[in-house]
Amino acid sequence: MPRIQQVSRSDLHPAAETIFQLIFGDRDPTVEPGTDTGSPGDWWPTFALVPEVFDHAVAGLALYRSPERKLDPQLRELGQTRVGWDVGSRFVFSQHCKSCRTVGISEEKIKSISNWEESECFNEIERAVLAYTDCLALNNGLVTDEIFHTLTEHLSDEEILELTYIVATYGMHGVISRALQLEFDADENQPLEEVEGDHQSLSQEHTQRRMQEIIDEEKSGD
Repeated sequence: MPRIQQVSRSDLHPAAETIFQLIFGDRDPTVEPGTDTGSPGDWWPTFALVPEVFDHAVAGLALYRSPERKLDPQLRELGQTRVGWDVGSRFVFSQHCKSCRTVGISEEKIKSISNWEESECFNEIERAVLAYTDCLALNNGLVTDEIFHTLTEHLSDEEILELTYIVATYGMHGVISRALQLEFDADENQPLEEVEGDHQSLSQEHTQRRMQEIIDEEKSGD
């Protein structure tokens, strides 16, 4: 149970309704919790307590999924998953293990993210991204010249900025989730591992298809 109150479906601000329809259908997650991925879904009604915070967070989701991003989605997901591990967020780590599958990352690599330094399945840029993520999350942003130089050999400045921003944002989300005891972070005694659940609903294709269906339904009801 979250440490602060959740907003009921009937009290949502208008901008949140489409997102709730996407994730929960017609359900009120404060009464009927659960998502396709197996998570309780309490992140959404908790963040909706302050509409501007909810809208800002959702805009962040849209930002990293935008087709305008230059950064390879696989590198992005490696960073997002690893930062969940680094900050001890079972929710961020588990959800992004699933998201890794939606962008084509192999099971071997997903299972190796938690101990990437000992694994031989990552290439040079993937190892640099994972090392950079560790520096952002575990070393308060202090990054060695060697790690940063490797990034610059493979990524443009724009890609490095996108990676830094997205990884740091998801580190923040993991910290918030633990502090407020949201989702899979409600019980600190649970192991830091992926929680079983479907990953398809986290794919970009699924989101685009469902959003179009919702828009079409809204138009037909006018």
